[in-house]
Amino acid sequence: MKIIRLFVLILLFSSGLLPAGVRLPAIFSDHMVLKKTARVPVWGQADPGEEITITFAKQTAKTQAGGDGKWTATLDLSETGPGPFEMTVQGRNAIRITDVLVGEVWLASGQSNMQWTLNQTLNAAKEIAASANSQLREFAVMRATSMDSLEDCKGTWQVASPATSANFSAVAYYFGKKLQAELRVPVGIIHSSWGGTPSEAWTSSEALDTVPDLKASRERLWSQVKDYPGKKQTFVDTFGAWLKENGREDQPVADAAAFAAPGLSPEGWIPLTLPGRLMAEGLPDAGAVWLRREIDFPAIPDVKIRLNLGALDAYDSVYWNGRLLTQLTYQSYSGNGFVRQSAAYEVPADLVKQGQNTLAIRVFQPVTAAKFPTVPKADSLALDTGWLAKPEFALPTLDAEKIAAAPTPPPNPAAPQNVAGFLFNAMINPLVPYAISGAIWYQGESNAGRAWQHRTAFPLLITDWRSHWKQGDFPFYFCQLANYLPKKDLPGDSAWAELRDAQSQTLSLPETGQAVLIDIGEEKDIHPRNKKDVGERLALIALANDYGKEIPFSGPVFKSARIAGGKILLTFTSTAGRLVAKTLPATSDLRTVAHETAPLVRNSPGSELEGFALCGEDRKWVWADAKIDGDSVVVWSDQVPAPIAVRYAWSDNPTANLYNAAGLPASPFRTDDFPATTRDAKY
Repeated sequence: MKIIRLFVLILLFSSGLLPAGVRLPAIFSDHMVLKKTARVPVWGQADPGEEITITFAKQTAKTQAGGDGKWTATLDLSETGPGPFEMTVQGRNAIRITDVLVGEVWLASGQSNMQWTLNQTLNAAKEIAASANSQLREFAVMRATSMDSLEDCKGTWQVASPATSANFSAVAYYFGKKLQAELRVPVGIIHSSWGGTPSEAWTSSEALDTVPDLKASRERLWSQVKDYPGKKQTFVDTFGAWLKENGREDQPVADAAAFAAPGLSPEGWIPLTLPGRLMAEGLPDAGAVWLRREIDFPAIPDVKIRLNLGALDAYDSVYWNGRLLTQLTYQSYSGNGFVRQSAAYEVPADLVKQGQNTLAIRVFQPVTAAKFPTVPKADSLALDTGWLAKPEFALPTLDAEKIAAAPTPPPNPAAPQNVAGFLFNAMINPLVPYAISGAIWYQGESNAGRAWQHRTAFPLLITDWRSHWKQGDFPFYFCQLANYLPKKDLPGDSAWAELRDAQSQTLSLPETGQAVLIDIGEEKDIHPRNKKDVGERLALIALANDYGKEIPFSGPVFKSARIAGGKILLTFTSTAGRLVAKTLPATSDLRTVAHETAPLVRNSPGSELEGFALCGEDRKWVWADAKIDGDSVVVWSDQVPAPIAVRYAWSDNPTANLYNAAGLPASPFRTDDFPATTRDAKY
């Protein structure tokens, strides 16, 4: 009888008929931080009708799973101490969660500058070594995309320590550290970011569809994603048949080391300069060609190296110091008629050695000679000269008609992380309605080319998140874009300045704040390594607005302008008592990871203030002189006797020095309403 019962249980278990029991999203797990507030939702799944009991900090909450198996309970933690506590969720089974703290919880999101980890920043080693703090924790959401709204994500809570904090979001770490030190309460950061992504990907499709332009873009992108697999398979089938029919199939590499290993003799190799087509005496128009180049590093880089071969129109296999990093075939290829947006790869830091390193690329070109349209780069190092080329095998010549008949790949859809709504569905929706204190946001680089549209898209994201959380207008504090790209000799238009302006316009929403970063950027690196000032400037906003600290939290903000006597008089708020002309440094940062600087060239050498430009009715901008006069700034130029408008720090990488007494920089602004250069750019 026991054997029969066991057999029945096995059948029930394998068929899924036994109760699955209570289940929790990943965010409810060991080491989590819950918000100290009156309404803290706890939710999950169970069998329909299953009774659920949550026990936590001497509280008990009961609920029942609905017909769809979903359940939600609410805890009142407004009077609960910091802990640590245990949470038990009891249904037909029991889940026990340990080391739970109660304090402040902030959501940190955006693109790569929020994703940037602590170990990639200035003074990382010292900070990581001193990072042990049981009261500071991060839940890192694993990157994922989805066309459908997901109810769970993957991730774990980590307690800050030398063993874990290296991989914390650096901005979120310094933000949380500052809050924890000032408030003396536990701080939990939910980190959900993805480099190179637009704000529309982080916004729900329901919200996007309320704006006609964004709805049209979403529908177009979703259609491309849905249709691409079928079109891609058609290409794979037809191109494979074309290769076979014309004798153009690739051949296995007999000995890659004979071409890719370090230390090979250059004898028999052909010197080559890129960019251009792989055409030189001794190289075939079609077949397999090897390229190699030595790259010297005086010191071992502390971060991975990014290789960018440009929009290479062939199939490449990339080797670093003899090791295969990646291989592309026509089956895995995605592009637009043999044109890729970029063949970009990463070399892990542990594969890079001090001194000479060997980069080798096998290029299979079955149709015509491959083309490098731009100079390949290893990070910012241009790899135009020093190349050697050698054929592996040649393919017989085809007539023009057969070459023209070669199938081409279908247009490549946007990467899923850039598709409208996909990141919201997979990396934000699973976090709703976890009780949060607010959100911090560092993003905008991917929207800079569409800065005018960002005036709509960015506020839409904020209101969208707030509507899903149903916590009212929770605080939402964001980073204004840092200075980046080469400095300009003359004032004029700038997409990055327009994006910063769109961000400033978003401050019209309630409970928002902006950290100005135009003084911490780097000319050659979109990822400033100084993330400490970023996190702490965000923390100042929260401490002042949400935690009652009477501290300055913003630099000067333009208030009004008045034209008088050929000059423009400007007034500001957030002066922290007075305006300050900060002394400009002798150099500007080009790339701090490489210790690259350049002499700082003044645009208005005799002026107290830098960064101001004027124009008259002709709308031709010139650099202006400016000085502080009490609580105002006076701006003038002998070249513009009748000015009509003024701009400040209106460039990609401004040289500007207006601060307040608290040492915080003034936000860029303009007094004109001239048409934006990005007005017609759409997502």
